[in-house]
Amino acid sequence: MKKTLIVVDMQNDFIDMALGTKEAAAIVPKVKEKISEYIRNGDEVIYTRDTHGEDYLDTTEGKKLPVVHCVKGTKGWEIADGLYIEGCKIIDKPNFGWPNWNEEKLEDVEIIGLCTDICVVSNALIIKAVFPDAVVKVDKDCCAGVTPESHNAALMTMQMCQIEIAD
Repeated sequence: MKKTLIVVDMQNDFIDMALGTKEAAAIVPKVKEKISEYIRNGDEVIYTRDTHGEDYLDTTEGKKLPVVHCVKGTKGWEIADGLYIEGCKIIDKPNFGWPNWNEEKLEDVEIIGLCTDICVVSNALIIKAVFPDAVVKVDKDCCAGVTPESHNAALMTMQMCQIEIAD
């Protein structure tokens, strides 16, 4: 069975720039270790990258979260140093969840990254809906939410939707 690690939005703006948190910065070494493990095993690694334009504040999301972040081509948009493995796929997604996961052949999926309570949960639920028989799990120690409370709430939501929560 093909194993896939999905690394959600491990971008500078979410770690230590515009929307960074100490919790996000704290998971970086664990995320790096998890990526290395998948690469060593010959498994697939897919990265997502939150991607906005200069007009971000004019978008629906920008009006509800008026903090410019992840503008394509900026330092904040880039995946944090040391996390991207050359040759792995990157999906630039314009909003929380990538609607085209059906283009991938996902069977055994582990999801890690930022933010648990926004983009991780959105993508996990989409993947579980598109591939209801796939194993979908989230490593809670390789994720961080906007707050520790919202991180835990998102984990509970995913667990209720038959997504495995691993540590």
